[in-house]
Amino acid sequence: MTRTPEDRPSGRRPRRRTATTGALVAVTALLAVGVQSGTAAAHPDSDTPARSRAQASSKAGAYAKPDPGALPAKLSPAQRAELIREADATKAETADSLGLGAKEKLVVRDVVRNADGATHTRYERTYDGLPVLGGDLVVHETKAGEIEDVTQATKSRMSMADTTPAVPADTARAKALTTAKAQAEEAPRKATAEKAPRKVVWAADGTPVLAWETVIGGLQRDGTPSRLHVITDAETGRVLYTYQAVRNGTGSSQYSGQVTLGTARSGSTYQLNDTGRGGHRTYDLNQRTSGTGTLFTDADDVWGSGSTSSRQTAGVDAHFGAALTWDYYKNVHGRSGIRGDGVGAYSRVHYGNNYVNAFWDDSCFCMTYGDGSGNAKPLTSIDVAAHEMTHGVTSATAGLIYSGESGGLNEATSDIFAATVEFYAANASDVGDYLVGEKININGNGTPLRYMDKPSKDGASKDSWYSGVGGVDVHYSSGVANHFFYLLSEGSGAKEINGVRYDSPTSDGLPVSGIGRANAEKIWFKALTERFRSSTNYAAARTGTLQAAADLFGQGSATYNAVANAWAAVNVGSRVTDGAGVFEATDDVAIPDAGAAVTSSLTVNRAGSAPAALGVEVDIVHTYRGDLVIDLIAPDGTAYRLKNSSSNDSADNVQESYTVDASSETASGSWKLQVQDVYAQDTGYVNSWKLTF
Repeated sequence: MTRTPEDRPSGRRPRRRTATTGALVAVTALLAVGVQSGTAAAHPDSDTPARSRAQASSKAGAYAKPDPGALPAKLSPAQRAELIREADATKAETADSLGLGAKEKLVVRDVVRNADGATHTRYERTYDGLPVLGGDLVVHETKAGEIEDVTQATKSRMSMADTTPAVPADTARAKALTTAKAQAEEAPRKATAEKAPRKVVWAADGTPVLAWETVIGGLQRDGTPSRLHVITDAETGRVLYTYQAVRNGTGSSQYSGQVTLGTARSGSTYQLNDTGRGGHRTYDLNQRTSGTGTLFTDADDVWGSGSTSSRQTAGVDAHFGAALTWDYYKNVHGRSGIRGDGVGAYSRVHYGNNYVNAFWDDSCFCMTYGDGSGNAKPLTSIDVAAHEMTHGVTSATAGLIYSGESGGLNEATSDIFAATVEFYAANASDVGDYLVGEKININGNGTPLRYMDKPSKDGASKDSWYSGVGGVDVHYSSGVANHFFYLLSEGSGAKEINGVRYDSPTSDGLPVSGIGRANAEKIWFKALTERFRSSTNYAAARTGTLQAAADLFGQGSATYNAVANAWAAVNVGSRVTDGAGVFEATDDVAIPDAGAAVTSSLTVNRAGSAPAALGVEVDIVHTYRGDLVIDLIAPDGTAYRLKNSSSNDSADNVQESYTVDASSETASGSWKLQVQDVYAQDTGYVNSWKLTF
């Protein structure tokens, strides 16, 4: 039996680019507003750990300090802009290095640079001038400008017979409207197609398909704006995927006591205009549901009363939360503003009437807050503000699609950084905790909206992964990652933090030791900005965070293994023990030209099953990698196809990382890498290969 993971990049040639110092429209709400539609199963994503730059000893302590060289550099907006300019100037060379076809082009989206000079450039892709949804990729380069690894799920070289649709745009639009209205929970009121359908290539499922993308506007059931994206096959008319791009969130000062605000004087009055944080402004929507609203002004620069009797109070909380979030990302992660460009978003408060929600909207680059039930509890607490702004950060980086497992990761990322911002704020009136929306009484009984230590306490969120979790509303499937982050930070079992009692279980009943929140937040941010993609699922999130931990603390270190064990505790992957999670074969094995298959073996000594995301790193020296067929052979003889031969794959060498679902295998035993050269005239050898459990 042979099982085939997704194709990896078809070629990787070193290229050099001077290192300098220097997607999808989305609206996201905090509270679930309906059942998410789209494919229930997880999107395939074969992101895997690359060869770590920091091979630290397994004796490293679980509380080891991050490697300063692997942390994000603190770039000014001008430095980031220069990196983007340089990446844009060399994008054609990069496309060639990756083996892209003549009709494919790269579009630079973002560049992250580490303190050691390594860069991580995020690209969108086009095919024959059409945007490729789900074709985004991240190219990881050393400080010398050599491509070290590529994170992607779609084949490097795309090919389509034709880009002329059989289904007209009007038919796709009608189908999209019918689909939107048929979704009882998500059906937008006053549903309309905001613009003509856009012809695209849909590639998030791994195989490129010509499609139409239609955006259906209107209102969701609770009054939140709707932008339901419907992807329709342009050949058959079948609906391939839908997702809601308006993302909801939770939430004087009413919640934080007396606070300091960033304001600006204009003539004889003051404005809620934080010129020190990119010009972030806060507006009063006056119960309207559209427009920008009226900028808050004041005669004496003393704002709000601490209660809803003053309309300024909600503005104070929103403005203060935005400032804290800006400071957190800049001071902890070196990111200047949501997009990293030093430009502030803006906030709108007093949205609608009795609106019990808040949301982020890419189209206005803004956060919007309702006043809650009876207009008595505006959703403007610190964690809600941080949650909403983080949706903007996610959109500007990984671009996680707001449906399925990637949607759960999107929501969880906002909850995770809502918690870390709250701890960072150290506000005596709103102490840091692992609860979401505990101040806004959204349930009417004083309970939080979500619990990170045991997500199921809210009655709907999921504590651990299972095969159908991608079909759950993203606000509840987010529980898997929220629980992971809590366990990684604090560990399992009963404890009290800042006066809040927690008791976090694990899916396998085994304990987990935490690594501390400071290290956990650095790992998640690094994975988000460097490894996650638009369709990353939970298995790939595990892989991305393991790679981040490898870069920061060393592959196989106690901290690295703690990340694997925290994921295992929410049923994603298997547990490891210090020094026992990585197995490597380093003896050279010659590969005969156009000859019989050869194998390189290693022995694994560990109990239990292999993980659903077994990492396989391959280092093969060869003069024409397209000749090679590579399989991983499990102890029971099952073959897992890693790479097929391809005449289009003309680069030298195979230095790749793969992910294999080996959960049906026993971990212990002899594993083999089997390689066969199927064409003549090129030679090589297996240099080394590695398994990461």
